[in-house]
Amino acid sequence: MGVVTILVDAIARESVILACIGFLIGGIDDLALDAVYWLGRLYGRRDLNVADLPPGVTGRIAVFVPAWDEAAVIGPMLTTTLARFGDEDARLYVGAYANDPATIDAVAGVAAGEPRVRLVLNPCEGPTTKADCLNQLWAALLREERLQGWQALAVAFHDAEDVVHRDELRVYRGLLGEHQVVQLPVSPLIDHASPLVSGHYADEFAEAHGERLVVRGWLGAPMPLAGVGCAIDRDLLGKVAAARGGDPFDAASLTEDYELGLRTAMLGGRQVFARVRDSDGRLIAVAEYFPNRVKEAVRQKARWMIGIALDGWDRIGWGRTGDWRDHWMRMRDRRAPLALLLLAIAYLSMLACGASWMVHVLAGDSGPVFGETTHQLLLVNLALMVWRMAMRAWFTGRAYGLWQALLSVPRVVVGNYIALMAARTAIGRYVVALRGQRPAWDKTRHRFPETVEP
Repeated sequence: MGVVTILVDAIARESVILACIGFLIGGIDDLALDAVYWLGRLYGRRDLNVADLPPGVTGRIAVFVPAWDEAAVIGPMLTTTLARFGDEDARLYVGAYANDPATIDAVAGVAAGEPRVRLVLNPCEGPTTKADCLNQLWAALLREERLQGWQALAVAFHDAEDVVHRDELRVYRGLLGEHQVVQLPVSPLIDHASPLVSGHYADEFAEAHGERLVVRGWLGAPMPLAGVGCAIDRDLLGKVAAARGGDPFDAASLTEDYELGLRTAMLGGRQVFARVRDSDGRLIAVAEYFPNRVKEAVRQKARWMIGIALDGWDRIGWGRTGDWRDHWMRMRDRRAPLALLLLAIAYLSMLACGASWMVHVLAGDSGPVFGETTHQLLLVNLALMVWRMAMRAWFTGRAYGLWQALLSVPRVVVGNYIALMAARTAIGRYVVALRGQRPAWDKTRHRFPETVEP
């Protein structure tokens, strides 16, 4: 019993100390970001109002919508988008595959009576990657520009399940004169049949697009794109394509949107994260359903982790030399695997402490006593955790109301579980990719709201 007791106590103590130190570093990092955010708020930084935007630039906006196995959503999405865009000068390019006839039929059904929709077929059988599909849409835009003698003002990006805001193009036009890259917030729709899984996306995006990208913009650090609700100046996207030998996207990338944002910044593109309110005071954002099942959420989070924290690190490095803002933000982007390792160690420490307590009960003596420093670390980390949960609840409540703010607390556990499972999947897939396996479009099942105002 003596050897077992010593071993269990040692595991408990060391895992607690390691987790505490790791969480302390991460907590201070988050606290620094919070400080910048609240200082900005203190000095009067607020969301814009659409009525205060300048008239903006004119010209056609090309909207790229890649679609693989999207027959269930692409028709309603296109119809709603066209209705909400109204008489704006926009043209939608929808990418599909010859071996996906259901999606082709759904797009063709809308395009038949709508001159603003273009169906673009990928010459390869699907699925390839989303980046490859976007390259085909870029080529289709170039062909049409040459044949018809016009050039787009900008290229905007959407997914097949997006619900656009009617003022979206108004925001692009108002900001593209001063900026070359405009990113709108993303507002996940909460599936009330799955409030924990679908809701944890709402919490994460409310915080990420309510604080993190806002601070990133204030600091002038390069901004990653969300892949939807963003517009890029046509000439700037052409520069990205020229720098890459013709295609703006790397067909081997799993997170082409994230990379595109950083690449446009590296080329000197002027970026802005646009939090703008409409005439009713509502945030102009892209709404969509995210996965409502654990398995699908794990797959999606694994793809994001590979593209941003693992493969993305290899592909785009650390950016501008000596730019502490850029390095700080990229470090935050890529800390997920380390944070999840620390989270796993923390859960291990809880199990080890419980096992230690049981061993000492059976031995008839007192449990392990942590040193004063460890106790102080535990108290500081507890305070940081409570602060972080309060911040998340505040951002969620700001976007979704009090009830969802309260639910954000238990959803932290759900999000941690999904992230841990995603990390395991991501590492396995990353190792396989290092052996040369070509990536494919690992998409999730999509939904479109049953009722949407035109």
